[in-house]
Amino acid sequence: MIHLLAAVVVLGAVYVLLVETLFKKSKCKGQRDMTGKNVIITGGNTGIGKATAMDLAGRGARVILACRNQQKAEAAISDIEKMTGSTNVAYMQLDLSSLKSVRSFAETYLKTESRLDLLINNAGLVADGRTEDGFGIEFGVNHLGHFLLTCLLLDRLKESPGARVITLSSMAYQWGTIDFDALAANKDLGTGRYSWQFFHAYCNSKLCNVLFTHELAKRLKGTNVTCYSVHPGVVKTELSRHVSLWQKVFIEPVAWLLFLDPTTGAQTTLHCALQEGIEALSGRYFSCCAVQEVSARAKDDAVAKKLWDVSMRLSGLS
Repeated sequence: MIHLLAAVVVLGAVYVLLVETLFKKSKCKGQRDMTGKNVIITGGNTGIGKATAMDLAGRGARVILACRNQQKAEAAISDIEKMTGSTNVAYMQLDLSSLKSVRSFAETYLKTESRLDLLINNAGLVADGRTEDGFGIEFGVNHLGHFLLTCLLLDRLKESPGARVITLSSMAYQWGTIDFDALAANKDLGTGRYSWQFFHAYCNSKLCNVLFTHELAKRLKGTNVTCYSVHPGVVKTELSRHVSLWQKVFIEPVAWLLFLDPTTGAQTTLHCALQEGIEALSGRYFSCCAVQEVSARAKDDAVAKKLWDVSMRLSGLS
């Protein structure tokens, strides 16, 4: 009985520790007026993206859900309209695994929308496979597609006062590395048939997100556009929908017990979108609605610049 009680106490202490650290909740307190502002959210039809869209639509923003699946997007729009009363949420087709689709989206947006105030690079996945252009799917979707999208929309962003670019990264960046030789040879930053292999590739892509934001901030100095990378927390979303069945059996109970819901997971994105006075923190990494220090490899100027130059070439911009 004593041993059982001790085990319960230890488990309880571990649970409290996890809730206060790895699974800590936060709340956006930003009150920036979004009336009349245009927002693009990639992957805005589900999970964190949908929760972000819900909040911003409720604040009067025009929200564009940029995603692949029209049926899911229309269902999300219906939910958002019911919850917020907004009639200013729209779907535009975007497949980040196709550079042609990214270019088509940007071309259509620039023709049909007169302004862009907020670009939220939210979409992401953990999976194996290749993009339409032959890149590793995680590098291609999580980094390169968003890189091209951002570059194609930068001029429109520069026309709006206080415009911002927010890119969802992850604390997983800490386990990432960037092997430029492997990228040149294989067009990916890791692949393989085992889940641990494409999880490592995911970590590498999330490091790309932080380095991209670091370099983008330098290139935006002197403009009215700022940028931020975000760890949303460990959130129960469709991110891991491609993992194997046995892993889902393991993940689901832990997710139910500890993972954040998408609305909670959207709070740091919303902080970077709505908080006044964070412009001086452009290029920085945020978690739990606060700026955080990153590892040396995530702010390496030389690597960030090389990643930018390589991404320019791979996306056809140079």
